[in-house]
Amino acid sequence: MTTTALEKVSEQIAFGGRQIRFKHRSAVLNCDMQFSVYLPPQAEHEAVPAVYWLSGLTCTDENFSSKAGAQRVAAELGLALIIPDTSPRGDDVPDDDEGAYDFGHGAGFYVNATQQPWAKHYQMYDYIAKELPGLVEAELPLTQDRAISGHSMGGHGALVIGLRESLFSSISAFSPICHPTECPWGHKAFGNYLGEDKSTWRAYDASLLLQERDSVPPILVDQGTADNFLAEQLLTPALEKANQLSGGGAQIRYQQGYDHSYYFIASFIEEHLRFHARNLR
Repeated sequence: MTTTALEKVSEQIAFGGRQIRFKHRSAVLNCDMQFSVYLPPQAEHEAVPAVYWLSGLTCTDENFSSKAGAQRVAAELGLALIIPDTSPRGDDVPDDDEGAYDFGHGAGFYVNATQQPWAKHYQMYDYIAKELPGLVEAELPLTQDRAISGHSMGGHGALVIGLRESLFSSISAFSPICHPTECPWGHKAFGNYLGEDKSTWRAYDASLLLQERDSVPPILVDQGTADNFLAEQLLTPALEKANQLSGGGAQIRYQQGYDHSYYFIASFIEEHLRFHARNLR
């Protein structure tokens, strides 16, 4: 089974560029996948850099493209937006037996699962870090200049993949799950996907990764003070402590009164895209 070429599902014009949804067969995830791409007007004439956006629990590739309002700024800056799904999908892909929102379909947590029955399909880390960049850069007018961003579970994924992989020039996150080895969402996901040996969880914990780094790429994190997940699930103070231990290279900001919703993302996505545009090689 191999990765197949892109099949266009839909296309709309937005701010002079193209918002496109693609389907392909993923060799890494062993299933059909859909993802969305925004190509700015500049892509009609030259290859452009890309910002990868990782969405949160329950989301698909369509949440960010329809709610964040990012296309206007991406068009101005000449940035492509690559927006994958949050997990493998399909009737053959195992799901949570009780249909819970925080595990299984829509909740891949951007890890490479090692436990059965999840390991056959739930290889989201490799899908984001390896398969998807290779696919889109072969098929679309993209350079090899990349940044990564995300929200909540996707913010966790962006931080982890951005810290572990050198292919991204900059990292940003909205309301990320900062310390999943110590929160209920992380315990459930990691325990099932990775098993009971908690030493294997460390490779997917942004706070633990950050505190071990002597140097990091440019990082911007925004967290709303009215986020109802902040205290129990997101654990932003752990990321702040790790940032201090690593030399304070990350910019971590609290935004007064903002919650966990896409209203928060829409309010600051322009700053994040401009941050990435400044730091792309």
